[in-house]
Amino acid sequence: MDEKLKIKISIADRVYPLTVNPAQEEGLRSASKKIDATIKQFEENYAVRDKQDVLAMCALQFAAQAVQKQIDNSTGVEDAFNRLKEMDEKLGMLLDNK
Repeated sequence: MDEKLKIKISIADRVYPLTVNPAQEEGLRSASKKIDATIKQFEENYAVRDKQDVLAMCALQFAAQAVQKQIDNSTGVEDAFNRLKEMDEKLGMLLDNK
């Protein structure tokens, strides 16, 4: 049985204590750094005064990226299925002619 780790993650100058599985630690720390980098980017590029607005924009950006990946993956699967179906039909026609 895995022991849980007690870690502290800093996001937007606030510390959040978490209890996580050891396998999750690296991902959470990496995500925290990515969020902070995105916050810094928004603050440098836009006149945003409120941290909550910056955090909302970060959340929107990350959610949009995740949804876009799902859309891209489903489109890729659909395209692959259609190509396989087309190949199957062509092979079927070739086999029927012999």
